[in-house]
Amino acid sequence: MRRTKEEAEQTRCALLAAAEQLFLEQGVAHTTLEQIARAAGVTRGALYWHFENKAHLFQAMLEQVRLPPEQLAERLSTCGDHDPLQILREMCIEAITSLARNPQKRRIFTILLHRCEFTDELRHVEERHEAFVNQYIDLCEELFQRADRQGRLNPGQTPRLAARCLHALIIGLFSDWLRDPELFDAERDAPQMIDALLRGLARDWPTG
Repeated sequence: MRRTKEEAEQTRCALLAAAEQLFLEQGVAHTTLEQIARAAGVTRGALYWHFENKAHLFQAMLEQVRLPPEQLAERLSTCGDHDPLQILREMCIEAITSLARNPQKRRIFTILLHRCEFTDELRHVEERHEAFVNQYIDLCEELFQRADRQGRLNPGQTPRLAARCLHALIIGLFSDWLRDPELFDAERDAPQMIDALLRGLARDWPTG
């Protein structure tokens, strides 16, 4: 009997939830598709009906909590005449505080940053992840370029270097907080940490 669209979606969600749980507990490299299918209560055939391989499944899991590059690009490109540095600040604060507010995002980013080895079977996912990171940095650079044209960056600072500094801070905060949430309060401290970086990049950023 053919599965209904609703049943197929329920199976897909069950597989993603099982993968998320096992990846978090065992790591991506040590989790097999057979284990995921068993934990989801479905056959391997049902798993392969939805996902070609582990890389496809892993990428689908990431896409549950991360904006696709085209959406991120659209979001940043519709800023209009708004303050480019303020836009970056709000985006970074939102990214950090959402970890504290969204348990699924915490779990999936913990997998990505602490439970994942990009082995050969995940090579395509690694390439897509690197492309996403590079596009994110490029989009941040565009906003820093706007600020630079306004004469707002500190002497010797370039938009490219500023974008890389900002990305490094965000990834570092993500990684540290997911490893030990007691290191800082993600919601309370995020604005101060982002402001500290922006003061080092922009000559006109307020001191407090």
